Amino acid sequence: MLTMIKAFFLATSLLLSASLVPAEESSTINIQNQQSHTRILAASCAACHGTQGNSVGITPTLAGLDKGYFVTQMLAFKRGERSPTVMHHHAKGLTEDEIQSLAVYFAQQPRVTHIAPKTEQLKESHGH
Repeated sequence: MLTMIKAFFLATSLLLSASLVPAEESSTINIQNQQSHTRILAASCAACHGTQGNSVGITPTLAGLDKGYFVTQMLAFKRGERSPTVMHHHAKGLTEDEIQSLAVYFAQQPRVTHIAPKTEQLKESHGH
C-alpha cells in the first residue's frame, strides 16, 4: 500500500512539474525532440545515400531534393506503388509525419558533388 501511495505522489508531482513548464518552452522542447528524431532517421539513410543525403555511389542523392518529390516517392514505396527494392521496407517503417520531416531535412541539406577517383590498373610487375 505504501508503494502505491509513493507511486501516486511521484506521478502527481511529475504531472504538476510538467504543467509548470511554460507553453513556449514546451513547444521549443517538442521541436528540438522532433528535429533530433529526424536526424536519427536521416542517419540511417546515410548508409546508402551518404552523409546528409550526399551519395557517393550509385544510390540517389537526397540532399537538396524537392520536398514534394521526396514525399511522393517515399509514399509510393510505402504503399507498394513503386517496384519493390530495399526502400519499400524502410518506407513502410516510417509514419507520414516522419516522411514529411525527412523531406524537409533533406531539402535543407546542401548538395555536394563528389568526384570519383580515376581507376588505375596495377602494373604487371607489381607484387610479383
